Amino acid sequence: MTDPLRWDHRPDLRNPLVVVAFEGWNDAGDAASLALAYLAQTWGAERFASVDPEEFYDFTATRPQARLVDGCTRSIDWPEVELLSARIPPAATPIATGTPPTAGIPPMAGTALPPYISGTTGGKDLILVRGVEPQLRWRTFCSLITSVAVDYEAEMALILGALLADVPHTRPVRVSGTADDEELATRLGLVHSTYEGPTGIVGVLHHTFTGTGIPSATFWASVPHYVHQVPSPKAALALVERSASVIGAPVNPLELRVAADEYERQVSERVADDDDAAAYVAQLEEADDTEDDHPALLHDPERLAEEVERFLRRHGGDA
Repeated sequence: MTDPLRWDHRPDLRNPLVVVAFEGWNDAGDAASLALAYLAQTWGAERFASVDPEEFYDFTATRPQARLVDGCTRSIDWPEVELLSARIPPAATPIATGTPPTAGIPPMAGTALPPYISGTTGGKDLILVRGVEPQLRWRTFCSLITSVAVDYEAEMALILGALLADVPHTRPVRVSGTADDEELATRLGLVHSTYEGPTGIVGVLHHTFTGTGIPSATFWASVPHYVHQVPSPKAALALVERSASVIGAPVNPLELRVAADEYERQVSERVADDDDAAAYVAQLEEADDTEDDHPALLHDPERLAEEVERFLRRHGGDA
């Protein structure tokens, strides 16, 4: 049997961190996939392997794309998952000037970051995994991805997702997080998920990483459900900043900040043209402000994780 993992080359990586995001069911507002693409571009990630789509995709659901090369030759682009590698500089080395990357984002509760993700010992190697969520053979697929992490003795996996929630587009994006590893959860101020119900590739991959002994955390950004069809650079920005803070890497996503401001402005204009929508958003803002008056609720990881569970139950039929 042909190995579905196709290597372009084998990079020299030392105990890398793994960051994963998939397009599809776990990617409301394209936030997770956009965040990972931004991190890959910022850190100069280069592709080193890919997964053959033949065994893992239903091509009637995720169709290949035909395109013309040089205006005459037809080519077929098949859906695939890419693995990229990157070397990020020490946290003390700035990438860009401007507003600090964590401005406006409330820190996640918890103690100091563990040494292997604090960025205090110099640069860090990364493996980035991105692509469309596969439809078939999830256990084999997840084992394939985690086998690369095991071979490189990865220290940790961070899986990004985005969910639809009852939140206003005018307020800071809230990012909830879970981890099965008790030590990691304690250090990052995360919770041990108690969710039961339908799950996506994010949940399966998180479980597979845990089974291999690699600590794994999952971050979910909340996207307003009333603009779910619009890509959300604002939610992507929140995931980028939270991921960078956990990894201990320098990042200053100025382009995403500009896009997030424009996103909020455009959505506000559309909402203002609809009295019912404007009234609904005002209700969401009032509820959000009420929580802001009670910081214990705002920074309670269990309260934030409830949004993830509500989203999964609500959309379980679409899995």
